[in-house]
Amino acid sequence: MYVVRPAVAAAAAFLGFALTVLGQAPSSAASAARPPSPASPGAGSGVLSGPVVYAHRGASAYAPENTLDSIDLAMQLGFAWVENDVQRTSDGELVVIHDDTLARTTDVEQKFPDRKPWRVKDFTAAEIARLDAGSWFAQEYAGARVPTLRAYLDRVRRNQQRLLLEIKKPELYPGIEAQTLKVLGEAGWLDERHVAQRLVVQSFSADSVRLVHQLRPDLVTAFLGTPKAAELPEYARFADRINPWHTTISAEWVRAVHGLRGAHGRAMEVDTWIVDDPATARKVRDMGVDGIITNAPDVVQQAVDGF
Repeated sequence: MYVVRPAVAAAAAFLGFALTVLGQAPSSAASAARPPSPASPGAGSGVLSGPVVYAHRGASAYAPENTLDSIDLAMQLGFAWVENDVQRTSDGELVVIHDDTLARTTDVEQKFPDRKPWRVKDFTAAEIARLDAGSWFAQEYAGARVPTLRAYLDRVRRNQQRLLLEIKKPELYPGIEAQTLKVLGEAGWLDERHVAQRLVVQSFSADSVRLVHQLRPDLVTAFLGTPKAAELPEYARFADRINPWHTTISAEWVRAVHGLRGAHGRAMEVDTWIVDDPATARKVRDMGVDGIITNAPDVVQQAVDGF
């Protein structure tokens, strides 16, 4: 994964520049960066002719994933689309976090040493709100919090961004689909403009995607995975997009998806993940994908633009 010092990234964000990244390192490490270069006009917004670039868990190569800092940085870098993960606390609050345990991205082991295995669903929203979700990444982000879905939606809306929302492990949280839609509605995300242009709901669970489509047939939905070409027509009944891991696809498979009409009668799309290096970005672009989900959106944008 391509990484820069969060302090450098923050400075770049403040100046409105896109980062130029040097080597590879673990996401919690820091490395030097060249002077930042300006973001491309319309980066990540669909204005450019290449694939749309989605900031995976925000600009998560440069700021702690799924935090408000991460989506703010994606915005400052010029990226309209951000991706997140939604799970539920023991007292019914929806929160934005990827893992079903809190250990990797917070200080839960220090604050609650006797609560192993520190599952999200075993903690209240108030307990999770006490956790530091930034120090694991870098001290510059000490004090960052695990946001509630409502707080996250409000920030994305304030930033005038768009959201690729993943319902994470719905089998752990019965009823999370309807609850997610309720929170989206309360936050103003289910009006015509948001539904048409600013929101996609996805999951690795076909049953979950199917249920979201049944509850809100107007929403754009995506299935995370790589079904066999012969299975694609069944997914087209309730999904508009198939979003696969980049190592599992070919140009022929992408053409098979594009050859079908999805739940809303339009050609199905393909948004692939997680692509962080220029060579792979160009490879999947040339396969014809519609979108690329990445931790390093600036790196991918420059690659698909031919820089």
